[in-house]
Amino acid sequence: MHLPTIVRDQSGATTAEYAVCTGAGVGFAGLLFKLLTGDTGQRLVSTVFDRIVGMLPF
Repeated sequence: MHLPTIVRDQSGATTAEYAVCTGAGVGFAGLLFKLLTGDTGQRLVSTVFDRIVGMLPF
């Protein structure tokens, strides 16, 4: 007995995957921007920068 194979067209699958990844990237960038432009983000960046400069040998 041979069962028929159902083949589905996936011509738009790649476009949908790109759209989902682009949306996730934009959302993450917005969240990162909001975090780093706030007071807490500014202090975090300043602290990290000061520690990196403090580790330099000169």
